[in-house]
Amino acid sequence: MGRPTDAEGVAMTDVRDQYADYRDPFYSQIGERFETFEEMRRRGPAFRQDGNAVVTTTRAAAERVYRNPQIYTSKFGPIGGAHRPLIPIEVDPPDHKTYRKLFDPMFAPRTIAALEPTIRSTVNELIDGFIDDGGCVFDEAFAVPLPTRVFLTLMGLPLDDATELLEFKDGILRPGFREGIDLADKEAVDRVNQAIVRRTYTYFQELIDDRRRGVRRDDVMQQVIEGEVDGRRLTDEEIIDACFLLLIAGLDTITNSLTLFYTQFANRPDLRHEIASNPAAIPSAVEELLRWETPTPQVFRVAAVDDDLCGFPVKAGDFIIVDIGAANTDPAFQADAGELDFEREPNPHFSFTGGIHRCSGSHLARQELRIALAEWHQRIPDYRIPPGTELVWPPGLRSVENLVLRWD
Repeated sequence: MGRPTDAEGVAMTDVRDQYADYRDPFYSQIGERFETFEEMRRRGPAFRQDGNAVVTTTRAAAERVYRNPQIYTSKFGPIGGAHRPLIPIEVDPPDHKTYRKLFDPMFAPRTIAALEPTIRSTVNELIDGFIDDGGCVFDEAFAVPLPTRVFLTLMGLPLDDATELLEFKDGILRPGFREGIDLADKEAVDRVNQAIVRRTYTYFQELIDDRRRGVRRDDVMQQVIEGEVDGRRLTDEEIIDACFLLLIAGLDTITNSLTLFYTQFANRPDLRHEIASNPAAIPSAVEELLRWETPTPQVFRVAAVDDDLCGFPVKAGDFIIVDIGAANTDPAFQADAGELDFEREPNPHFSFTGGIHRCSGSHLARQELRIALAEWHQRIPDYRIPPGTELVWPPGLRSVENLVLRWD
């Protein structure tokens, strides 16, 4: 099966293709990146990269894009090889507002607060499984299973499906990487991706059909199936397009954040001891690490009209790459932006993006990260990365794999 087409039969361009030309000698997803962002900002609030790709470098430029959806549209092409735009992240006003009214309550603070005992229990159950071993491969033992179990429980998806759903997530966000395919072989990568996309659509369609035949359940999946917009029920396609987004967001973002946070803690005993000795600092530490690490490095838009982007000329049709990491570390916004400061207050970072598309799952992410850090550092306050450990930085969103931790 080839690349999906729109209603007129025109081949749809995947966001990976539009982003593929964003190559820069100063840019890297790996390691500490403040100097990288400083070099980017020396070019101005934005710069043009290979044709019609425009990269923002400052907080002000990111804010202008976020706050003007009529200028910078979210119709930028399917994410992860999807055949249709994902709901609501690729929907513009006024439809976007209607979808958000439906989905936001599912992840509201009161809803997420009720999950605290379940999350805390899951964290400690996982720690019980390896604490006496004196070490673990952090991503495999903790950072992947924790958000996976919490998300599947919240959604009402079978825990036995975790392995398959994680395969879907990787095939969408990192096609070919797990299979060891040369990522320069676009045809081979595309084949892997499209096979996973089809399986994902089939999985959720079968789940929808099973739910409609079975007993009603009280979970997010049921709320999506029964959801209404403008007085009508969501179509199966709308349900699947929303679930597609929930899948990749729910199974990847928190894992990535945990691996980045613990890499930082393992290399910075001062930061680790700060939260181990003062659990009250954990909420602020989470916000500061989200700002500094920026697990979701970029978001995309398309210029609907010509615009002056903080002094940089943008043309209608330009593909806009909002570099969130650069915005989060802009010294013009915070003078000490190049320092990690767990006492930073306020800390209005863009790690959950901004404007109308601000992440609905931010409350869940914060809850999981805070509980994970609190419970872990109460039980394992000191740990290290053994010498010779080779960290793996996979493609896609920013994360670390093969994070071996040891403790006495």
